Amino acid sequence: MVKIYGIKNCDTMKKAFTWCESNHIAYEFHDYKKLGVPRERLVEWCRTLGWKTLINTKGVTWRKLSPAQQAVSTQSQAVALMMEFPSVIRRPVVESASGQFLVGFDPTMFDSFVR
Repeated sequence: MVKIYGIKNCDTMKKAFTWCESNHIAYEFHDYKKLGVPRERLVEWCRTLGWKTLINTKGVTWRKLSPAQQAVSTQSQAVALMMEFPSVIRRPVVESASGQFLVGFDPTMFDSFVR
């Protein structure tokens, strides 16, 4: 089983859910807008994926941030920003049963990652 982190009403998340369901892939969903993401998990993601991969600089939440908030230049600043504004985390973040991570939704990547 995979664990999918994201925001329930996001269009990209809906595509990921639909893909999983149509391909009979069991998943557990963690809504980080409602539940947040533990700091330790964000640090792990940053170490594994790089904090620049995790921050969605094209989304509405990012555009609403002040220039000072957008001036992220370190992992610790990125983690603090993602904890304060979980909607700034790219979606979905998928964790495989073996502990590997994938960010974003692409049907081809999903197929090779979750099977």
